[in-house]
Amino acid sequence: MTIVQPARGAPAPPEAKQPGTTRPGRRHLGLASLRRPGRRGFGLASLLFLLPLLLLFGCFAWWPIGQSVILGFQETDLVNEPTWVGLDNFHFLFSDPLLWTTLRNTAWFVLLSLVIGFPVPIMLAMLVTELRRLGGIFRVLVYLPVVVPPVVALMLWRWFYDPDFGLFNQVLGSIGLGPYPWLQSTASAMPSLVLSATWAHAGSTTLIYMAALSSVPTDLYEAAELDGASIRRRIWHVTLPQLRGVILIMLLLQIIGTFQVFTEPFILTDGGPEDSTVSILLLIYRYAFLNGDYGTAAALSVLLALALAVLSAVYLRLTRKWSTS
Repeated sequence: MTIVQPARGAPAPPEAKQPGTTRPGRRHLGLASLRRPGRRGFGLASLLFLLPLLLLFGCFAWWPIGQSVILGFQETDLVNEPTWVGLDNFHFLFSDPLLWTTLRNTAWFVLLSLVIGFPVPIMLAMLVTELRRLGGIFRVLVYLPVVVPPVVALMLWRWFYDPDFGLFNQVLGSIGLGPYPWLQSTASAMPSLVLSATWAHAGSTTLIYMAALSSVPTDLYEAAELDGASIRRRIWHVTLPQLRGVILIMLLLQIIGTFQVFTEPFILTDGGPEDSTVSILLLIYRYAFLNGDYGTAAALSVLLALALAVLSAVYLRLTRKWSTS
């Protein structure tokens, strides 16, 4: 039997189509394609799994927020039937001269926290990252203030600031300085609060920056070193641009957090001296639990939430291109 070979260069004969095969270029839609996450059945299952979480979030987050908004238009002692007063709580709030003092104090605290406290975690993260041998010990020391309960830490700082027997005045007195009225002076009370708040909250932020630094490609630093860039230039042209997105998010979170400062002025100064450290949340506390005016306290809470929401929206709008470019 003679076998006929195809001529060189001639096209190969088409293969016979086997049963059950599909043409090239066409996708075979089998049972697996019906189980993709985008299908209707899969979406219903996801919704059922999320339903308990949505119910819990609605009960413990959105329901209290809605109740606070309603409470801002009422006069109540949380025992008897509330009375609808409309905008009277807001009128009383804006006529209170302590409100404007509180806004100035809070703005001053936010500004000092950004100037003093915001660069500290970034510098600590860079320092700990560069320490090869003792990096683990310094990580523990940096995060240690976060582990200490806030009330215990602030009571310790209160002893540090004591004008007679405090640690700071004793150390400064040994070199012929002081004593200084850290918390008793209107000029130094707010910077003292910022110093204690920075010490307490810098640890967790430092860990976030350290995690972001670990994702920076080492090739960029090697290229910068080959170009003869100094440490300052490497930080400015390599490290900070790579951390830009994280820095912008942490800046927004710090602004929101410092506007809601309460523990430091409540424990260290109780708003004094001369109401120079009264914050917005401390004023809300006074309205609600000292004066029994829950309606005005709720009105101020709603205004603070709206102000922070608008501030966040404007900030994200302005920094959208910077964080992605």
